[in-house]
Amino acid sequence: MATKSFSYNTDPHIATVNGTELRFEPEVMGDEFMDAFGELRDAQKAAQGIDLEDLSTLDPAALRGASRGLRGFLARLMLPEDAERFMALNVVTKDGQRLSGHQNWDEAQQAADQVDGARVKWAMPMPDRILVQLMEWVTELYGGGTDARPTGSSSASAKASPRGGKAGAARSRSKG
Repeated sequence: MATKSFSYNTDPHIATVNGTELRFEPEVMGDEFMDAFGELRDAQKAAQGIDLEDLSTLDPAALRGASRGLRGFLARLMLPEDAERFMALNVVTKDGQRLSGHQNWDEAQQAADQVDGARVKWAMPMPDRILVQLMEWVTELYGGGTDARPTGSSSASAKASPRGGKAGAARSRSKG
Protein backbone atom coordinates (compact mmCIF):
# COMPACT_ATOMS: atom_id res chain seq x y z
CA MET A 1 0.00 0.00 0.00
CA ALA A 2 1.42 3.40 -1.04
CA THR A 3 1.16 6.39 1.26
CA LYS A 4 1.73 10.00 0.30
CA SER A 5 1.63 12.98 2.66
CA PHE A 6 0.76 16.50 1.63
CA SER A 7 1.05 19.76 3.52
CA TYR A 8 0.34 23.37 2.86
CA ASN A 9 1.76 26.63 4.10
CA THR A 10 0.27 27.88 7.39
CA ASP A 11 2.49 30.91 7.94
CA PRO A 12 1.44 34.17 6.28
CA HIS A 13 3.57 35.63 3.50
CA ILE A 14 4.93 39.03 4.53
CA ALA A 15 5.73 41.99 2.33
CA THR A 16 7.52 44.87 4.02
CA VAL A 17 6.97 48.30 2.50
CA ASN A 18 8.97 51.11 4.14
CA GLY A 19 9.02 49.21 7.41
CA THR A 20 5.29 48.37 7.38
CA GLU A 21 4.48 44.68 7.23
CA LEU A 22 1.59 43.54 5.07
CA ARG A 23 0.62 39.94 5.80
CA PHE A 24 -0.88 37.83 3.05
CA GLU A 25 -2.86 34.61 3.35
CA PRO A 26 -0.59 31.54 3.74
CA GLU A 27 -2.49 29.71 1.00
CA VAL A 28 -5.18 30.89 -1.38
CA MET A 29 -7.51 28.43 -3.04
CA GLY A 30 -7.74 28.66 -6.81
CA ASP A 31 -11.24 30.17 -6.87
CA GLU A 32 -10.31 32.91 -4.40
CA PHE A 33 -7.28 33.90 -6.43
CA MET A 34 -9.14 33.77 -9.75
CA ASP A 35 -12.06 35.84 -8.40
CA ALA A 36 -9.67 38.50 -7.10
CA PHE A 37 -7.72 38.43 -10.37
CA GLY A 38 -10.96 38.75 -12.36
CA GLU A 39 -11.91 41.89 -10.44
CA LEU A 40 -8.46 43.32 -11.12
CA ARG A 41 -8.83 42.65 -14.86
CA ASP A 42 -12.26 44.33 -14.86
CA ALA A 43 -10.76 47.43 -13.25
CA GLN A 44 -7.91 47.46 -15.77
CA LYS A 45 -10.32 47.11 -18.70
CA ALA A 46 -12.02 50.30 -17.56
CA ALA A 47 -8.67 52.09 -17.88
CA GLN A 48 -7.86 50.73 -21.35
CA GLY A 49 -7.57 53.21 -24.14
CA ILE A 50 -5.75 55.76 -22.03
CA ASP A 51 -3.06 57.41 -24.10
CA LEU A 52 -0.33 58.70 -21.79
CA GLU A 53 1.27 60.45 -24.77
CA ASP A 54 -1.85 62.64 -25.16
CA LEU A 55 -2.77 63.83 -21.68
CA SER A 56 -5.72 65.85 -23.02
CA THR A 57 -7.63 62.56 -23.35
CA LEU A 58 -6.63 61.38 -19.88
CA ASP A 59 -9.56 60.36 -17.68
CA PRO A 60 -8.36 60.63 -14.07
CA ALA A 61 -11.39 58.65 -12.86
CA ALA A 62 -10.37 55.69 -15.05
CA LEU A 63 -6.80 55.78 -13.72
CA ARG A 64 -8.03 56.02 -10.12
CA GLY A 65 -10.38 53.10 -10.77
CA ALA A 66 -7.51 50.96 -12.05
CA SER A 67 -5.39 51.86 -9.03
CA ARG A 68 -8.27 51.09 -6.64
CA GLY A 69 -8.79 47.79 -8.46
CA LEU A 70 -5.16 46.88 -7.88
CA ARG A 71 -5.46 47.74 -4.19
CA GLY A 72 -8.65 45.70 -3.95
CA PHE A 73 -6.94 42.70 -5.56
CA LEU A 74 -4.10 42.86 -3.07
CA ALA A 75 -6.42 43.40 -0.10
CA ARG A 76 -8.46 40.29 -0.96
CA LEU A 77 -5.32 38.22 -0.55
CA MET A 78 -4.21 39.85 2.74
CA LEU A 79 -5.10 38.85 6.25
CA PRO A 80 -8.28 40.76 7.20
CA GLU A 81 -6.74 43.22 9.67
CA ASP A 82 -3.97 44.15 7.23
CA ALA A 83 -6.45 44.47 4.37
CA GLU A 84 -8.50 46.88 6.46
CA ARG A 85 -5.44 49.09 7.14
CA PHE A 86 -4.37 48.86 3.49
CA MET A 87 -7.80 49.94 2.18
CA ALA A 88 -8.44 52.67 4.78
CA LEU A 89 -9.28 56.10 3.40
CA ASN A 90 -9.13 59.51 5.01
CA VAL A 91 -11.06 62.62 4.13
CA VAL A 92 -8.69 65.55 4.65
CA THR A 93 -8.91 69.33 4.43
CA LYS A 94 -6.78 71.48 2.13
CA ASP A 95 -4.11 71.70 4.83
CA GLY A 96 -4.13 67.93 5.45
CA GLN A 97 -6.22 67.81 8.63
CA ARG A 98 -8.07 64.48 8.90
CA LEU A 99 -11.84 64.91 9.00
CA SER A 100 -13.01 61.28 8.88
CA GLY A 101 -11.96 57.72 8.07
CA HIS A 102 -13.69 55.30 5.69
CA GLN A 103 -13.34 51.88 4.09
CA ASN A 104 -15.40 52.64 0.97
CA TRP A 105 -14.27 55.09 -1.71
CA ASP A 106 -17.76 56.29 -2.64
CA GLU A 107 -18.66 56.98 1.00
CA ALA A 108 -15.38 58.81 1.52
CA GLN A 109 -15.97 60.88 -1.61
CA GLN A 110 -19.48 61.80 -0.42
CA ALA A 111 -18.02 62.95 2.90
CA ALA A 112 -15.36 64.99 1.09
CA ASP A 113 -17.98 66.61 -1.13
CA GLN A 114 -19.64 68.02 2.02
CA VAL A 115 -16.59 70.11 2.93
CA ASP A 116 -15.20 72.80 0.64
CA GLY A 117 -11.74 71.78 -0.59
CA ALA A 118 -11.70 68.40 1.15
CA ARG A 119 -10.33 65.37 -0.68
CA VAL A 120 -9.95 61.62 -0.23
CA LYS A 121 -6.52 60.16 0.48
CA TRP A 122 -5.31 56.67 1.23
CA ALA A 123 -4.42 56.26 4.90
CA MET A 124 -1.51 54.13 3.68
CA PRO A 125 -0.26 55.95 0.56
CA MET A 126 1.82 53.88 -1.78
CA PRO A 127 3.34 54.56 -5.22
CA ASP A 128 1.78 52.63 -8.10
CA ARG A 129 5.13 51.02 -8.87
CA ILE A 130 5.11 49.38 -5.42
CA LEU A 131 1.51 48.23 -5.94
CA VAL A 132 2.52 46.65 -9.24
CA GLN A 133 5.51 44.92 -7.62
CA LEU A 134 3.23 43.56 -4.88
CA MET A 135 0.81 42.33 -7.53
CA GLU A 136 3.60 40.52 -9.38
CA TRP A 137 4.82 38.98 -6.12
CA VAL A 138 1.42 37.66 -5.01
CA THR A 139 0.65 36.43 -8.52
CA GLU A 140 3.85 34.42 -8.38
CA LEU A 141 3.01 33.16 -4.86
CA TYR A 142 -0.55 32.07 -5.51
CA GLY A 143 -0.73 31.73 -9.26
CA GLY A 144 2.23 29.37 -9.59
CA GLY A 145 4.53 31.93 -11.24
CA THR A 146 8.01 31.16 -12.44
CA ASP A 147 8.83 29.06 -9.35
CA ALA A 148 6.25 26.49 -10.43
CA ARG A 149 7.92 25.91 -13.77
CA PRO A 150 10.27 22.94 -14.08
CA THR A 151 13.93 23.73 -14.49
CA GLY A 152 16.31 22.00 -16.86
CA SER A 153 15.49 20.30 -20.10
CA SER A 154 12.41 18.20 -20.47
CA SER A 155 12.90 14.51 -21.16
CA ALA A 156 10.04 14.83 -23.64
CA SER A 157 11.89 17.42 -25.70
CA ALA A 158 13.03 16.45 -29.14
CA LYS A 159 16.74 15.81 -29.57
CA ALA A 160 18.71 18.24 -31.69
CA SER A 161 18.87 17.39 -35.37
CA PRO A 162 22.23 16.04 -36.56
CA ARG A 163 24.35 18.49 -38.52
CA GLY A 164 24.35 17.92 -42.25
CA GLY A 165 27.44 16.59 -44.05
CA LYS A 166 30.68 15.21 -42.65
CA ALA A 167 32.96 16.87 -40.22
CA GLY A 168 35.81 18.32 -42.22
CA ALA A 169 39.50 17.64 -41.62
CA ALA A 170 40.62 21.13 -42.63
CA ARG A 171 42.57 23.22 -40.16
CA SER A 172 40.89 26.17 -38.54
CA ARG A 173 42.28 29.50 -39.75
CA SER A 174 42.18 30.88 -36.23
CA LYS A 175 44.57 28.18 -35.02
CA GLY A 176 46.61 28.58 -38.11
